[in-house]
Amino acid sequence: VCFIPGGLDCSISFVSHVLGKVCIHGRQKEILGVLVPRLTDLTKSDCIWQRICWRLLECVPERWMEAVVLGFVQRAPGADVLSRLLGNLVVKNKKAQFVVTQKILLLQYGHTTAVLQNLLGYLSLDGLRRTLLLRVLQELLETWSSSSAVKHSPAEQQLYISKAILICLSHLKEPEIESCRQELLMSMMEGMKCHLDSSLPQIQRLGMVVAESISLKINTEGPVLKFEYEEDDETRELKSLLVQTPSFSVVPSLPDDDRSEKAGAALPLVPESDDKSHTAAPVMPDEESDAELDSDDDLIPYDISEDKELKIKAPLYIRDCIEVLTGSRSEDVDKWEATVKALESLVRKNPAATREVNVELAKILLHLEEKTCIEGFVELRQRAQVAVLTTDPIPVAKYLTSQFYSLNYSLRQRMDILDVLVLAAQELSCPKFHGKTKHSDAQKPRIQLPLGSDSSKDWRTIVDERIKSKTRRFNTGQSHVELASHPNKFNSVAGYFFFPLIQHFDRPLTTFDLLGEDHLVLGRLVHTLATLMYLAVNTVAVAAMGKALLEFVWALRFHTDSYVRQGLLSCISSLLLSVPAEQILADMTEELLETQSWLGDVMEKDPDGDCRRLALQNLLLMENLKKKLEAVPS
Repeated sequence: VCFIPGGLDCSISFVSHVLGKVCIHGRQKEILGVLVPRLTDLTKSDCIWQRICWRLLECVPERWMEAVVLGFVQRAPGADVLSRLLGNLVVKNKKAQFVVTQKILLLQYGHTTAVLQNLLGYLSLDGLRRTLLLRVLQELLETWSSSSAVKHSPAEQQLYISKAILICLSHLKEPEIESCRQELLMSMMEGMKCHLDSSLPQIQRLGMVVAESISLKINTEGPVLKFEYEEDDETRELKSLLVQTPSFSVVPSLPDDDRSEKAGAALPLVPESDDKSHTAAPVMPDEESDAELDSDDDLIPYDISEDKELKIKAPLYIRDCIEVLTGSRSEDVDKWEATVKALESLVRKNPAATREVNVELAKILLHLEEKTCIEGFVELRQRAQVAVLTTDPIPVAKYLTSQFYSLNYSLRQRMDILDVLVLAAQELSCPKFHGKTKHSDAQKPRIQLPLGSDSSKDWRTIVDERIKSKTRRFNTGQSHVELASHPNKFNSVAGYFFFPLIQHFDRPLTTFDLLGEDHLVLGRLVHTLATLMYLAVNTVAVAAMGKALLEFVWALRFHTDSYVRQGLLSCISSLLLSVPAEQILADMTEELLETQSWLGDVMEKDPDGDCRRLALQNLLLMENLKKKLEAVPS
C-alpha cells in the first residue's frame, strides 16, 4: 500500500483493475492474503482508509467482481471487519449483490460455516443491508420448503442451506420477526413436511432442527415445536448457530498477547471470596425442622436378603404357547413374558410340532403386540418369526409374502415382514461351522436400513469377500475352520421368497401405495430384493430371478427418492455378483448394455453421493465381467 504525500488527489481505478485481474487469474490467495490483513489494520480507526477501500472495490470491473468479493468474504476475520472493508458495496453494485445474496448462498455449497457467518453478519450490520438479509432469508426458506429441492439436492447442499437459515434467524430483531411471522410459519410447515417425508435420516433431522429453531423464534412466549431425535455433532453445530457469538471470538489474526488480553477481558467477573455463597444458603424454618424430626427413620426395615424371585415356568409345547399368546386374561402376564422369551428355542427344538401349526404361529407373531414392558421384545418376536420361517420355509414364506400386499397392515408390519424374510434367507443360505451354528451371523442382514445411509460399505464388503473367495493363496498361516458339508437350504425355496414380492409392487391399495407416498417401504423392498438376489448365488432360479430383477430396476430407475435409487443400484450389484457370466451374456445382453448407459448417467449426474459411488462400482464390476468373458477361449 503506497502513501501519497502532499494531499494530492489520485485515482485508484488502475489498482482496482490490477486487483481484479490478479484474482480472476487464480492468484487470489496470494494477493488477498497480504492485502486483507493490511487493510483490516488501516481501516480499524481511519475513516479515510475505509473510503479508499470502498472505492478500490467499487472500481473493480463487473467481469472480475465475483472473484474479488468472494476472496474478501473468505478471508475477512469477522463480519464487522468485512463491513468495514466492503461498506455498502452490495447496495451500489448489482454484480456484487448477486454474488453475495444469490451465488454464494443458493448456487454454491462448498463454503465453510465461518464464511456464512461473515457474509450474513455483514448484511445485518447496516440498515440499508438488512432489507437484503430479509430477502435472503425468504429465498432460503423457499428453497428449504420446496419438495423438489429436497428430493433432488444433495444432502450437503441442504445442510448448507439449513445453516444459512439458522444464521439469518440469529440476526433477526423482534420487529422484523413480527412483520414476517406468518411467512415464517407457512415456510416452517411446508418445509417440515417435505423433510419428514424423506427416507434419509439426515434430511429428516435437518427438517426437525430448522423447524424447532423457527418455532422458537416466532413463539417466544407460547409452546414451541419439540422433536425426538438422537443428537450428534451436526445437530449440535446447527443449534449453536442460532446463538450469536461475540465478534472478537472469530478473529484469528490477533497476536498471542492481544488474544490473551481480549480473552481475559471477556471472562465474567468471579467473586474473590466465598462468603456470599455461604450467606445465600436458605435458612430452614422451625416448622420444616420439626417435620423432619417426625419421620420414619426410626422404623426397622424387614430383612429381605434371603427372598427369592418366583420364576414362572414357560410352556413346554408349541400349542400351549399359542394358547398363552392368544389369551386375553390379564393375570397371565408373567406367563406371557416367559412364553415370548422361550418361544424361539422351543420352535427350533420341536420342528415337527412347529410344522403342524406353522402358518397359525406366523400369523400370531406378525400381529403380536407388547402387553408389558419386556426388554428386547421386538428382537425376541423377530427371532421367533425367523425360527418359524426357517423350520418350514415354503408355507410360511407364501403366507408372509401374500400378507405384504394385503389390506389392513401398518407400514411397520410390512417392513417387519421384509426383515424376517432377509434374516431367514441368510440363515438358510449360510453354511454352518462344524459342530457349532453361527446364529449371530444369521441375525445381521446385509440390507441397508434407513439408519445407515452409506449403502456402498455393505456392497464393498461383498465384493471383497467374493474376490477373496476366488483368489488362490499359499502359506496363509493358520488353517481355516473346516466347514461341514451342508446343502444350501435356500436353493429350493429362493423363488418363494423372491417372486411374490416383485409381482404386485405397481398395484396401489386403499391404504398402501408403494409408488406414491409409501416410498420408505419401497426402499426397504428394493434393498430386500437385492439381498435375496445376492443370497441366491448358485441356486437353480438365480437366472430367472436376475432377469426379473433387471426389469424391476428398469421400471423404477428414475425414482425421485435417493434411498430407493441406492437400493436399485444395489440390485444391479447383486445381479452381477450372483448370476453366472455366461447366463448374463446369453439372456440379458441388450438389457445390460442399456443398464451400462444408465449407470454412466447416474455416475455423472445423480445428486446423491452414495448413488454415484454405487454406479461407479457397478461399472467396474461390468468391466471385470467383460474381461473375464474375453479371457475365456472360444
